[in-house]
Amino acid sequence: MFLLSDKLIFPPIEHAHDDGLLCIGGDLSSTRLLMAYQKGIFPWYSEGEPILWYSPNPRFVLFPEKIKVSKSMKQVLKKGEFVFKINQRFKDVIHHCRMQERKGQDGTWITDEMEQAYTRLHELGFVHSFECYAKGELVGGLYGVLLDRVFCGESMFSLQPNASKFVFIQLCKYLQERKIAIIDCQVYTSHLESLGAEMISRSEFQNYL
Repeated sequence: MFLLSDKLIFPPIEHAHDDGLLCIGGDLSSTRLLMAYQKGIFPWYSEGEPILWYSPNPRFVLFPEKIKVSKSMKQVLKKGEFVFKINQRFKDVIHHCRMQERKGQDGTWITDEMEQAYTRLHELGFVHSFECYAKGELVGGLYGVLLDRVFCGESMFSLQPNASKFVFIQLCKYLQERKIAIIDCQVYTSHLESLGAEMISRSEFQNYL
């Protein structure tokens, strides 16, 4: 296992374990985080653990043009009850993502340190929030890192049924308009699979980076 020092360097991603774990330690400085994402590496750990860095193979991704919109969601979109906005309430979005209860998970991986680190990246223009509103209230959203041709999704939340699906569908439309090739979903979830996410090899994902 590689232990990171203060030097801004990562080991080759091919050295990652079968579960994708590549190295531990280091920090969440903006420079290190951006370097990691550009190499296909992301931090994922829980409170009380050292920083863990991952580069899984295969990689769970979604191509924006392949988004699956169910008949029921088409009706939701048609009703126009939700409103889509970008970067209006980033701090609220990441905080809601942190507090969202998730099946099979005890607590959250979005630590104080992570919340502060991604807020700094948002202020620098690298991290963006995509938001869903109903009757003027924030009811769903997600945030992630936007690179040249890749959007690295980090986390999403929903306070109303269909809110997270709505914002994800709108995100895909937004990314298609801007010629973003792929959404990095990192690791498998059945929710994202139902929206069209699929597995590709790490080497193929690296080509997009």
